[in-house]
Amino acid sequence: MKTDTNLMKDVYDANGFLTAVDVLDEKELHLAQKEHMKLEEKFGKEYTQYNLHNIHMQYEWVMNLAAHPNLLKAITAVLGPNVILLDSRFICKYPSSEVPHKDNTPPYVAWHQDIKYWGFEGGPVASVWLAFDDVDAENGVLQIIPESHKQGILEHRIAEIPGNMLTANQEIPEHLVNVEDLVECPLKAGQMSVHDGLTVHASEPNMSDRRRCGFVIRYVPTTAYPVEDPERPRTFPATVLVAGTDEYNHFKDNAPNFFTKKF
Repeated sequence: MKTDTNLMKDVYDANGFLTAVDVLDEKELHLAQKEHMKLEEKFGKEYTQYNLHNIHMQYEWVMNLAAHPNLLKAITAVLGPNVILLDSRFICKYPSSEVPHKDNTPPYVAWHQDIKYWGFEGGPVASVWLAFDDVDAENGVLQIIPESHKQGILEHRIAEIPGNMLTANQEIPEHLVNVEDLVECPLKAGQMSVHDGLTVHASEPNMSDRRRCGFVIRYVPTTAYPVEDPERPRTFPATVLVAGTDEYNHFKDNAPNFFTKKF
C-alpha cells in the first residue's frame, strides 16, 4: 500500500486494518535480520520465539524500528499526531524442524481482539506486525475479519484447542466470528500490517519449512490512560512517546537515553 495518509485513514476506519505497507528498504531489512540473528544465537530459538519482550528499551536498533519514519507515517495517519509506543514483542513461528512443537502441538493464535487484554481506556490501540520474513498461508499468515472493529468487545473464553500462543489462552467462540468474511494479509519481509485493537484476527500454525518472524508493536494516542481492571491486568514499563507531544502525561515517557524523537 502506498503511503497516502488520507487513503490510509479512510481504509483503516472502514475495514479496521491496513496491510502490505512498505517500511524497510533492502539495506535496513538486512541489518535488522542480522541483529535479530544475533539474539537467536545468544538466547536460542525456543526462547526467541516469544520472549523478546520490550527489548526496544535495551537495543537501539529495535527502538529505531519502532520509530521508523515510514512506520510512524502510517500510525499517525490512523491514530493522530501524538502517539505513544505502548509495548513490543518479537514473535517467531519456527518450523518444527528448528523448534520442536511442545507436546507435538503446532502453535497458533486463536481468534481474538487485542484490546481485550490491555488495561487502558481513552483511545484505540493500533497493532503492528513488521515482517522479518515473507509471510503467506503456508507459514501462518495473519487472518482478519474486515469491519469487525465496529462490533465492540466480543465474548472471549478459554481456548478449546491446545497450542494457542495467546498468554491468556483465550479465544472468541466460533459462532461470533464471521469466518466466511476473513481475508489473509500476506507480507513481504520489510512490510507491515496494522490493525485496530477491536479487529478480530487469528493465525494458523506454521506448517512450512520456513520461519515466520515479525516485530509486534502496539501504539496508542496520548489521550489513552491506564485503568485498574482485573480482567485486563497490565503494567506499562516500556512506554515511549514516539510522535508529537503529550499534554496528558497519563503514561510515563520511559524513552531510553539513546532515543531521539524525530517525528
